[in-house]
Amino acid sequence: MVMEQRSLMEYFEQARAAQREAAPHKLAPDRHPNRDFFVADILDWALKGDHASMEHPFFSLSKTPDRAERRYERNGNTIIIKPGSDGRATIWDKDILIFCVSQLVEAINQGRPVSRNVRLRAYDILVTTNRHTGGDHYKRLRQALSRLAGTRIETNIATNGQRIRKGFGLIDNWEIVERTPDGGEMVAVDITLNQWLFNAVLGREVLTLSRDYFRLDGGLERRLYELARKHCGNQSQWTISLSLLHLKSGSTASLKKFRQLVKIATASNQLPDYGAFYDAENDRVMFEHPKTMGLSSTGKGLSGTVLTGSSA
Repeated sequence: MVMEQRSLMEYFEQARAAQREAAPHKLAPDRHPNRDFFVADILDWALKGDHASMEHPFFSLSKTPDRAERRYERNGNTIIIKPGSDGRATIWDKDILIFCVSQLVEAINQGRPVSRNVRLRAYDILVTTNRHTGGDHYKRLRQALSRLAGTRIETNIATNGQRIRKGFGLIDNWEIVERTPDGGEMVAVDITLNQWLFNAVLGREVLTLSRDYFRLDGGLERRLYELARKHCGNQSQWTISLSLLHLKSGSTASLKKFRQLVKIATASNQLPDYGAFYDAENDRVMFEHPKTMGLSSTGKGLSGTVLTGSSA
């Protein structure tokens, strides 16, 4: 779909001028700029997210407990999400899965054997995902693990060529295997991933994520980044209608409210690696990859090429 005959420079200058009028939401600070040796070694790994959960809306975008069953259908793919008693797993809970997937992919890259059972240090998870390391945050980590185990999934989406034809939890189970000397907070935890996600790891159905993803505080902003990374990737540009973005995001807001939220999110201009713009005239959102579009870091076009792209 070819946009109106506006040059890249004109289009982006107008869009960014409009964005500057809105109050931007800043990225959260890097809470651990001076990391110890062992955590720094962990952070040398590339962060990885699996294709399926980046493409489809498995997770709640709200920190308010969501206990409603959700059903998503798109292009023959079906997902039924059944929350547990603690509510549906959130996109912040997903950080744990990203950590696990990243560790497994790195092990495979190094030629080490892998299994669905992953042992993690709680401190490493908190630091890597840019969280505080106070006692309350270890409690929140336990709550996240409970939501991941309690949220049940039924889907026909195959990973590594295999379909899991039964309901499964986002993780099979978890167990605290080491506590602090006073018997209080968790030190280490064993997590058993579900076979569906493990198949995705074995099939290398993963994408590298920016570490600034963990500095995005908003659930919608995180979801927009996932969709941009999955669909735009290293292409110059990707456009999507607002109604389809609403479906793919998994937002429970009305379309009218979602439109307002998207306007705010795109105005912040904080997505790692991507620019995002709401096109009010056509009621759609355009994502662009500045490095491949020949744009400077300020968004000024370096060519007069007409902007083109297609909807998902």
